[in-house]
Amino acid sequence: MTDRAPQQILTVLARLVEERTGLHYSERDRDLFEQKLADHAAEEGYPTLLELYYALRYDDPDGEVLDRVIDALVVGETYFFREARGLEVLLEPLIERARRGEQVRIWSAACATGEEPITMAILLDRAGVLDRVELVATDISPRALERARRGEHTRRAHRAVPDGMPPWIQVDGDRAIVDERLRARIDWRRVNLVDEAAVAALGRFDAIVCRNVLIYFHDEQIQRVASSLARALQPGGELLIGASESLLRFGSMFQCVERGGVFLYGVTS
Repeated sequence: MTDRAPQQILTVLARLVEERTGLHYSERDRDLFEQKLADHAAEEGYPTLLELYYALRYDDPDGEVLDRVIDALVVGETYFFREARGLEVLLEPLIERARRGEQVRIWSAACATGEEPITMAILLDRAGVLDRVELVATDISPRALERARRGEHTRRAHRAVPDGMPPWIQVDGDRAIVDERLRARIDWRRVNLVDEAAVAALGRFDAIVCRNVLIYFHDEQIQRVASSLARALQPGGELLIGASESLLRFGSMFQCVERGGVFLYGVTS
């Protein structure tokens, strides 16, 4: 598919994707949006993006067409121990609580192919408390979650793992394979962050990690997702978002604190 799609088709597709997933593609992102969808349409056998739109809107009773579109748009590369300092600071007080025998729940939201929750599981294991912490990991992409459950990653995903870590990840050729016992300690679930009922059904957490996700939503969706995240935090719980993201302009539901050079958000009392 080499011809440029009419702008009106891209507009209605972007609106439909946002309506179903919350993902927002602004005018400046339309070239990337078009290229990803054009590649996907060609792979799936749709001769035009209009045909893909019709399939999404009128011929997708089980949501399978949408699932594959989501995969085409959101599945990207990440790696173990990415921006690990934020995770270490977030986990420090929770590790102490777990050592005292307290129940601790942690949620990795929009976990993609699972490198982030696996990193947290390794840190918790190194501290000797993995079996005392409930670690939930969610994503909107079924393909990403399936990869996370299988524990099969690229060798590049292993590039930032420090020396001396427990041997939970084995490099085999161009693959990095996560030990099954570690994966089994993580509760993998499919959740759309803009689905308030689905988020509420997860319960409440002592810590939530939702990094580099809000940048894909417009302000109204960010407000909704932030409200859901606030409701999902236990009293005294903390939220870690991406270094380039901020929630301070979205009202007073959160207060931001700095600890160890990392900015964390707590719910305003």
